[in-house]
Amino acid sequence: MTAPSTSGFSAFALEPFPTVQPGDDLAAAITDVLTNTSTVLRDGDVVVVASKVVSIAEQRYVDLATITPSPQAEELSARTGKPASVVQLILDNSTEHFLATERGPIIARHTLGYQLTSAGIDRAGADGAWLLPVDPDASARALRDALITSTGADVAVVIADSDGRADRRGATCISIGAAGVAPLRITEHGDKRQQETLTDMIAAAAGIILGQRGRGAPVAVLRGIAIEHNDAGVATMLHHAPRS
Repeated sequence: MTAPSTSGFSAFALEPFPTVQPGDDLAAAITDVLTNTSTVLRDGDVVVVASKVVSIAEQRYVDLATITPSPQAEELSARTGKPASVVQLILDNSTEHFLATERGPIIARHTLGYQLTSAGIDRAGADGAWLLPVDPDASARALRDALITSTGADVAVVIADSDGRADRRGATCISIGAAGVAPLRITEHGDKRQQETLTDMIAAAAGIILGQRGRGAPVAVLRGIAIEHNDAGVATMLHHAPRS
């Protein structure tokens, strides 16, 4: 089935946004910002949330002092300059890896099936790190359900992760979880039929205004995008199935 087309959309950040603490109710925090800023969600809005705040709310913190680097991690650390304990976390959370250049970055196939820089490991100061959510699609569904309950609007949720690409410098945004929006859309023009990673395009669009590198706006709303509503999730468009 060909997806509905989008001729234009708008996007805005939810801000000011409070600093999310481990164990916080993220849906409640979003609802509070909506109330405090007199912002009303509408049916069809896509709420895009940075994966880091999901990880913080889900208490995915790792104390690096508890990590014992292996010889492989020590060798990769020497080559890349990345702390050996962080490299070990990358190895522990991935099934394969390679270096984009002789000195990195490390591109890893996460056990969830995503190919990500550093397996999606996000540093938390000098002493800790944040892991990805255990099941980003499930996190997106829970957040979507809570927002529908609290706002009454039939919204979708995309969880976005800031990530580098192996062939270029700099970071972009990709989707790692989704609910209420089909991750792929099919477009047709003449005799050409193409699958497009819609949730990745949504994440990239939101990434222009999301809280990259300290901006402090971890949630954005995209309005006017034509979507197919389903809960298939980002995992269904990956080539590699999750591994335990």
